[in-house]
Amino acid sequence: MARIDYYLSMISPFTYFCGTRPAEIAARHGAELVYKPLDIMQLFARTGGTPLPQRHPSRQAYRLQELARASKASGLPYHEKPMFFPANAAPASYAVIAAQKAGGGDMAGLVHGLLADCWAEQKDIAEDAVIGDRLEAAGFDRGLTFTGMLDGAETYSANLEEAVERGVFGAPFWVVDDGALFWGRDRLDDLDTHLGDIA
Repeated sequence: MARIDYYLSMISPFTYFCGTRPAEIAARHGAELVYKPLDIMQLFARTGGTPLPQRHPSRQAYRLQELARASKASGLPYHEKPMFFPANAAPASYAVIAAQKAGGGDMAGLVHGLLADCWAEQKDIAEDAVIGDRLEAAGFDRGLTFTGMLDGAETYSANLEEAVERGVFGAPFWVVDDGALFWGRDRLDDLDTHLGDIA
């Protein structure tokens, strides 16, 4: 069984526009999908990326066109400039890490739900109540918001170090256990094809 490590940012619009497709692709090929939230700003700093406010105006304008196209292609609504963006992604990331460790719920639903809270629902994903509601809706104990904080913080930091070491430089990013790398929602079809080829 192939393993796919899914490096993601809980404030990335392009991760949001992936919807639940990564999980669906993994399931179709009998692959294990492991969610690895990380600090995208620290990843940029470590790998030569440029934070959004520091990008040239032409790059920022192009990004807005890409967001509109991604929304249309995915059928997912969004706000160009969400009320709570950039949010502190750490609390939601810790919850995702804790939920994955606990098991028993819908990981794809949890991750997509939190991203939708940011990009479509105008909610602050740093708030305990918002995170708790999403945990509960996905079949997890809402108390993971608090009980998973310490382990979540340690894993969140470790995910960043691991990502840098493995050649990850953006989000969403998938690393298959055979060494194949895929960056961006527009590479999901390539990931799907690759998993079929190695099955």
